[in-house]
Amino acid sequence: MSKRLEDFIKMNKEEFDDLEPSADLWQKIEKHLPAEGMLPKKREAKTFSLNFVLRVAASVILIMGIGFVLYLRHEKREGVNYAAINPVYAKQQMQYASQVETKRNELYKEFSAEIAKMDSTYNRLNRDLANSPNQERVLRAMIRNLQIQSEILNQQLGVIEQLNQTKREEKNDTKNI
Repeated sequence: MSKRLEDFIKMNKEEFDDLEPSADLWQKIEKHLPAEGMLPKKREAKTFSLNFVLRVAASVILIMGIGFVLYLRHEKREGVNYAAINPVYAKQQMQYASQVETKRNELYKEFSAEIAKMDSTYNRLNRDLANSPNQERVLRAMIRNLQIQSEILNQQLGVIEQLNQTKREEKNDTKNI
């Protein structure tokens, strides 16, 4: 079909070429156009550079980050109202928390006092060692003192490790809820 159309146009080309615009057509169009100063100004398209977009994005992220940190701090300060959950449990929680805090303080004081006594004894033995008639016996007492201190400290470290393990397990249990 298109072959026939091409052939037709080629055969009748001269007839199509006789229709040309007049020479004064452009002059007539110019008469109807406003003067150059009268043309409306083209509006410049606003484009944003990549640098500007990245600065805006960074600002938004920074503001959101600060807001999130402030939100988390606010949440931590408020805490949970135990009484709203269960008044009986809230009362028990307060009693046990108070007991634990009191016992921790007592244990810390007792532990610190015992270690201080043992340090004092060791220092006294160390001073007496040079003038002692039985230096070997004093040295054995110093070693025994250090062994006992080491055992007590290891026990305390074991207790601390158990507490840390319990905290990790509680944290994992909380995540699983």
